[in-house]
Amino acid sequence: MDGRVEFKTDDGALVLVEGIEDESGSRLVSRNDGTVQAARTFEGSLEGVRAAAESALRVFRDGSLRPDSVEIEFGVKLTAEAGALIAKSAVEGHLLVKLSWSPGPSDGSQETAPPS
Repeated sequence: MDGRVEFKTDDGALVLVEGIEDESGSRLVSRNDGTVQAARTFEGSLEGVRAAAESALRVFRDGSLRPDSVEIEFGVKLTAEAGALIAKSAVEGHLLVKLSWSPGPSDGSQETAPPS
């Protein structure tokens, strides 16, 4: 579907999203200006994406790697019926993960100042 989807936030504000495509071939009924009313609130649409981000962070923070920081990046596609989806890149879902560690002493001990 080309056009706009109108989401309402939990506090009643309107969020318009432009350029949404529906690959299923079906068409939702829209107003004369081409805007479609979303079935869920904006926050409700993003709940699944938040849960996916929390799960991905948990996987990379826990376990044997123990990075100092974790950065996860993915695109979000908003649709009138399904809400938010993790957007795909080419044929598969897109997820970029960056793990980083701060350099530390190689022998595990901290350097101390010489006694004065």
